[in-house]
Amino acid sequence: MKFFSILAILLAINPYNSNHYISLTYNGSLLSEVERTEFLLPLPGIELIDTAKFNKLIDKTEQLVFRAPVNAALDDHGNILPEKVGYRLDRATFINQSADSFVYGIPSKLEVPVQTIHPKVDSELLAIIREKRIGHYVTYFNNNNKPRTHNLQLASKAINNYVVMPGETFSFNQVVGKRTAEKGYLPAPIIVKGELAEGIGGGICQVSSTLFNAVDHAGVRIIQRFSHSKSVPYVPSGRDATVSWYGPDFRFQNIYNEPILIRSKAGYGSLAVTLYSSETIHYKPKIIP
Repeated sequence: MKFFSILAILLAINPYNSNHYISLTYNGSLLSEVERTEFLLPLPGIELIDTAKFNKLIDKTEQLVFRAPVNAALDDHGNILPEKVGYRLDRATFINQSADSFVYGIPSKLEVPVQTIHPKVDSELLAIIREKRIGHYVTYFNNNNKPRTHNLQLASKAINNYVVMPGETFSFNQVVGKRTAEKGYLPAPIIVKGELAEGIGGGICQVSSTLFNAVDHAGVRIIQRFSHSKSVPYVPSGRDATVSWYGPDFRFQNIYNEPILIRSKAGYGSLAVTLYSSETIHYKPKIIP
């Protein structure tokens, strides 16, 4: 890299500096303190940056300062929860600013530069796309089956407040993520090759199936959907959408001119999925069973 070539020359022509340590700070607080000589190659008569170690320092610093943005969302009462911006390391600026510290040992204290990450959905957009209901579907479940109800609620929460932009393809597996015990999913009945079995995350197919029917009601383009190998009790025959992390997915594309907001709520034995958008959306709803 050109930067490291120039840096090597500067290190070679500058004498040893007594500032061995460099303090990295963020918002005035100490992130880490590194020994400058640890990032130099052990070459006689010349001080040359160890690029592998320096890149690891950059990666570690990025992990320390990274904050993911948070989209604006609606709470259970329909109030808007404001968005939060995120932050990531400004790598190019960090490299340029740290050059003098590694060459001269001055300054020995560096404020880590960051870039702002803006959320996908802000309060202004959310206020616009919450106005018009374009799709809706309700299914019912046995609230006494606690593990299955728990899984269903987790998956419902994962898709709630998700906004699908025009032209964007929604993937149930990608949005909900892998269903694991570490994420709180519990063993519950699932259908495997037409037979009932026990599996982590049992019950989430009711969420994907309810979402499918709400999406189909709104006339949105279905990209991928598979039915179970046997009928399920919560939707009419052929109206289900089975999902599995290593298998089938449910995917649809927003073909309309406005973003689509998904609202999903599970409780007291019922699961309701509703799609919203702006008053200016041009859509063609469908009649579904």
